This record gives sequence, structure tokens and C-alpha cells, in this order.
Amino acid sequence: MNSFMLNEYKMKYIFLGDINSINIELILKSQKFLKKKIKYIVICDKSEFYCYLKKMKSKIIINEILDPIKFTNYKENSINLFNVENKFKEKYKNLLSQIKLSNELCLATGFDLITMPIDKSIFKKKIPFNGMTEYLGKINKRNTAMLMYGENFSVLPLTTHINLKNVHKYLKQNQLKKNLKNIMGYLKDRKYKLNFKRYKFLCYNPHCSENKTIGKEDYYITKLLVNSFREISGPISSDSAFNNIKKGTLFISTYHDQALIPFKILNKKGVNLTIGLDYRRFSPAHGTAKDIKFKNKANTSSYIQCMLS
Repeated sequence: MNSFMLNEYKMKYIFLGDINSINIELILKSQKFLKKKIKYIVICDKSEFYCYLKKMKSKIIINEILDPIKFTNYKENSINLFNVENKFKEKYKNLLSQIKLSNELCLATGFDLITMPIDKSIFKKKIPFNGMTEYLGKINKRNTAMLMYGENFSVLPLTTHINLKNVHKYLKQNQLKKNLKNIMGYLKDRKYKLNFKRYKFLCYNPHCSENKTIGKEDYYITKLLVNSFREISGPISSDSAFNNIKKGTLFISTYHDQALIPFKILNKKGVNLTIGLDYRRFSPAHGTAKDIKFKNKANTSSYIQCMLS
């Protein structure tokens, strides 16, 4: 991986996310390896954390942090956490409270934020919620984008967790031009240390619309790239785009699965990076994996990559 993956930020916050998951297992498994490399504070309800440890029969020591900005009374050989007591009956409200505090701490300090996986359906049943990338953008009043960074190549979907039938609405020329302009600016932000050698835009329709016989979207995308974004090649047909991939390539896609399916198949390691915020936010490139909770089967590689980034 390029210099983006070299850590310069020694202090991090971890939003614990959904405890009905492998999240705590990942943290416990990685503690010994990370303790001399990173100082980090877990933002969570401490009673839930203790309950999980009891079920895991873990003897690891928990240290409650008094001042999460100054890392007061931090202890290297412990799991350091800042308690955000669950005050609501609804789970999603407690999680929102934790993520809002995590965001405030990062804004105050500039430290990185690692958000552990959540079950988005818990939120979506109660409030408009497409995902953490979009939510952090909303509360910070910033345009954000999800960049999945892998050791072989990276992807950036222009739309994420929306119904496929609505994707075309985001391809209107003025909106697409504005989004790409923001994204290309973010990618050059020094704090991310990104160094992509090439950018490729994936066609919206099969075979790039077959000379406008399937649709005209790719015709207008081509005009936009030629006239305004010459550093982006394409659009190129998605069904052959991932053959003979050169490292340092970022694929820009119009919708989620178009990019995420090949990304997760062809990259063994990957992290989710939110671009557009005033701080760096990472998340493991997997879900809650609640089906293997308490089974000691969790793979720590993506989480550790987030922590070392």
C-alpha cells in the first residue's frame, strides 16, 4: 500500500458500534499488538462492554478515561474507554449519542475516528439513514464520499445505500460535475496522503450503453470527463474493467455493488475511508458478523489496517 497507509496519527477514537457483533472481539484480539503503536479510546456504554467481557471470560483490564480530549489517566496495558451511558430505550438513539460525541472529540482534537460496524436497519426503521458516511456528512454539513481502499486497487461509489432505481437521478450533468469536483479536491487533501496513479470511471449501463441504444447516460458522462476531468479515463465497461488491474488505480462507480463486489473479491485487505470531513474516519470493510459472535472466529486484518492507517 502507498504512503496513505503509514500512520502519523498516534491518537485515535473508536466508536464501538453495535455490540451484537464481533466488534469487541476485534478490539480484544488486537490489543496486545496495537498497544505500543497506537493510543486509542473506545467510546461506548461501559456496562455493555463489561457484560461482553464476562461472557467471553476475558481477564483483560478496563480503564475508564476521565478526560477523552487530553487522554487523562490513559493506561497502555488496558482497554481504555470513555463511558457514554445508555439513556434511551431505543438502541439507535444510544448509538447516535455515541457517534455524535465521537465526532465532537475528533473535531476538537483532529484525531482519527474508527467507527466499528453497525446494523443500519436499526436506524433506517426509525430515521432517514443511508449509512455512517452520509450521517457524518449531514451532522458536519459536509459533502462526504466513501472510499474503499485496498492493497490491489480502490473504489469510490458515487451513490451508496440507495435503491438501484434511484441511481440515475444522481447522474444529471450539473450534479455529477459538482460531485466529481468535490471528490477530486478531497482526494488531493494532504491529510489523507492518497497517491492514486490513475482514475477510471465505470460505465453506468452495460457495455457503455452500446452507442446510446441502451441509454444516453454514458454519452453524457463521456462528454463531462473529456471537457472537465481529463485525469479521469472512461467511462469503461464494468464487465472487463477489473482484468489486468494496475496498482494505484481508483475506480469511480455510479452505484454501490458495481464497485464493492469486485473490491471485496479481489482485495484481501480493505478499509473504508470517509473523505470530506475535517478529520480522518475509517471503518473495517465488513459488517457486524453477528453470526460468529462469541465464537472467536473474527478476522482482525481490516480492523488492524484501520488502526495503523
